Amino acid sequence: MVEQGLIRAAQSGDRDALITLLREIEQQVYRTAYYILNNEQDAHDAAQEALIRVYTKIDSYEEKAQFKTWVQRIVTNICIDKFRRSKPTVSIDEHEMVFQGKENVERQVMSTYLAQDIQEAINQLPDHHRSVVVLRYVQDLSYSEIADCLDLPLNTVKSYLFRARQQLQNLLQDYQKGGVSG
Repeated sequence: MVEQGLIRAAQSGDRDALITLLREIEQQVYRTAYYILNNEQDAHDAAQEALIRVYTKIDSYEEKAQFKTWVQRIVTNICIDKFRRSKPTVSIDEHEMVFQGKENVERQVMSTYLAQDIQEAINQLPDHHRSVVVLRYVQDLSYSEIADCLDLPLNTVKSYLFRARQQLQNLLQDYQKGGVSG
């Protein structure tokens, strides 16, 4: 959680405070961009653009919204702009596997296949559904924070998430059959 005093100092022109603030949020910004864009280079570009925007617009931040919501809105809007330019995909982080015994190997292989199928299913979602899924389940934002972030009515966010979950459920029914159907 970013300290309000740090934000105020950055808004007052304290360059060190601003740099500290940017360092505190850069991993979260990159993570959001990566999960939405599924491309390391595009995520770095989007994160850098978002951090530059925070840097140049810090004085326009008002405490009406939480700082993290304001930042997530910036990075999500940048990613949405990139969506419009190309068709992105979302990636589920693949964690390094440590193999210990046959059962663990089988479980980890199955986990990898499940992660790939989930990734493919998320990639099939419409952009607006994909965005709310990433903000809700990757960034753990509340419905109201997502609404603020995407500048959508709360009921629209709820509707998008409901539809996205239904679509994911339908797409993942094929998991038991060996993969997501396209």
